[in-house]
Amino acid sequence: MKKILIVFLFAVPTVPATAQHAVHNPAYSQQVNGKTIFKIDRPDRKRSPFTGMTRKNWTDAAKYLLEGAFSYIHSIDDPMQFPKQPGKSYPRTPSQIPTEKLEGLCRTLFIAAPLLKEDSNLQINGIRVADYYRHNILNLIDSSKASYIKPQAKGGGPSQILVEFGALSVSMFCIPEIIFDPLPKEKQAALAATMLSYGDGKTVGSNWKFFNIFILSFFKSKGYAVNEPLLLEYLDKSLAHYRGNGWYNDAPAYDYYSMWAFQMYGPIWSEFFGKKYYPEYAAKFMQNFSEVKNNYPYLFGRDGKMIMWGRSMSYRMGSVIPFALTGLEKNAGTNYGWMRRIASGVLLQFIQHPDFLKDDIPTLGFYGAFEPTVQPYSCRGSVFWMGKAFLSLLIPADNPYWTATENEGPWAKTLQKGKVYNKYQDSSHILITDYPNIGASEVRAWCKAKAIGANEPFRSSENYNRLSYNSAFPWQADSVNGVVAMNYIVQNKKGEWEPLRLYDFKKFEDGAYYRDAVLETNPHIKFNLVDITLPNGILRVDRISADTTAVLRLGHYALPKLKGAIKETRKTIDGHDAVIIDNGKYQLAMINVEGWKAINAIATTGVHPESNESKVINISDTLNSDTKLYISLLLWKRSGEGWSATDLLPVKRVDDGKDRGVVRMKIMGKETTIVY
Repeated sequence: MKKILIVFLFAVPTVPATAQHAVHNPAYSQQVNGKTIFKIDRPDRKRSPFTGMTRKNWTDAAKYLLEGAFSYIHSIDDPMQFPKQPGKSYPRTPSQIPTEKLEGLCRTLFIAAPLLKEDSNLQINGIRVADYYRHNILNLIDSSKASYIKPQAKGGGPSQILVEFGALSVSMFCIPEIIFDPLPKEKQAALAATMLSYGDGKTVGSNWKFFNIFILSFFKSKGYAVNEPLLLEYLDKSLAHYRGNGWYNDAPAYDYYSMWAFQMYGPIWSEFFGKKYYPEYAAKFMQNFSEVKNNYPYLFGRDGKMIMWGRSMSYRMGSVIPFALTGLEKNAGTNYGWMRRIASGVLLQFIQHPDFLKDDIPTLGFYGAFEPTVQPYSCRGSVFWMGKAFLSLLIPADNPYWTATENEGPWAKTLQKGKVYNKYQDSSHILITDYPNIGASEVRAWCKAKAIGANEPFRSSENYNRLSYNSAFPWQADSVNGVVAMNYIVQNKKGEWEPLRLYDFKKFEDGAYYRDAVLETNPHIKFNLVDITLPNGILRVDRISADTTAVLRLGHYALPKLKGAIKETRKTIDGHDAVIIDNGKYQLAMINVEGWKAINAIATTGVHPESNESKVINISDTLNSDTKLYISLLLWKRSGEGWSATDLLPVKRVDDGKDRGVVRMKIMGKETTIVY
């Protein structure tokens, strides 16, 4: 953490905005309130009744993004370097600029590679795209060029350069005939020497091993001598991250890295290299991949929207690449129409959002720029990691992934309104929940990382520490004045509002998800947390104990201000206080069932990813050196729908008796027993 604070003191290098801003083809772009968004050219409502998106439209979307990047390229020597977004992203020192340029080059190539596969003569902004990438790849090994990358010394440690060379190797596997084979033999050898100096070395104990794997594998496929024992070691270690149900653990977290990393790299490596050279490893990766379609699709809303969850949120639609890669299996049991409907839904979620682009480049954020989601390892070009989604264009046009008719999968009939559906992942302890009443999905997953003295403080931040994450309600950042969304906060001895971040999963039993948690600055403040999902929200039955006076607050999800003011309503249902807020799209209701003292809706600014203004309901109490039971309802409906007394109070009886370790309740007519 100290190193990060030091580098912030340096002058920030800036890149002038491009002089040319009419960059997007009007066939697939449009202006909305002065902002450019993607337009679907001739949507096909027969094959794609929900999104209209075809493979051709995906190609248009790839060009749409690449045109923005190439608006900064006026000559073949211009680097893929973009205006820095204010905040914690790099470059923060001049020494980081070569790596920044490398990221822009290698990551935009994820988008360019499948386009070049189909049209090697592609031109954008008057530049032949294939020539540009070949030329700039050669600049990496030319010490006279500003983008020169010095070979790594023997025994050197992992770096961002390793990441980007791993990405470059993926693209070279995709189109070797365009960006590697045409290079002079001596240049090929020089490139191999530089890239292998990074690939044949140390790495990070996470998905990073794949960067080494791809570098070593590509050059082995081209006849170069590589460190095969190290390649096999990293393959074994990568497979050891698998936890079942399609999920890999990214040491330590579960998040989208399981999908846009492990479950992309494994199948692509197997297809381009593994099946020929190491068929047993390829078979293992593909077996692990085969489980993705049974669980991961349920993580997306009925409308195809992805949940805002985990680090590197600016990669956005990169999360959908496993859906297209199911086309490699050609499995008759796969619902390809549902896979593509989700993928296209996520793509449109972002490229049709008016805040997605700034200076013709995607922002670092979720919709628009949103600093709380940004990590210091990202630069502006990092966003093009989302280009992995367009590797779907490597799947042939006649593949069932592209030819199947779009459908909503189980949302159409199996997931019925008035019910709630949980899919528990028994090894990873991930709980995916689907709510047919509003068509939203939700996830609960690992978070146990300290913030104090942490090298990577984002692992204990709002990116991971929320009680749950929902596709309809993106997470709101914690504000400094003691307001929280979908978490507990406690006022610690320093007077700071400290969120929960140290969770231990206990069990999932009879529809209840049990976790224990402690406050990092005082582990004697203990939480026994129980989430029970309901058709319209969540019932929380939490037991909290403290050895000192503890001021507690619990927050619901937050609502952004959309058009008009967010309305607030207060009710009393059978003696229980309730607050409802409504932003014209959704309503959120919070009810004090037992234990809490006060409940209020609080207006906030600058902390929500969808709007500068937002509102959240918080419920609060002061616990005085005691153990106490707190029961609350966190509910939702679409705007305009009414609330009955049963909707707002589906809990008919609470009987905890003398033993607070056992709570007996009647929930929607069903007897339920909570045993901590």
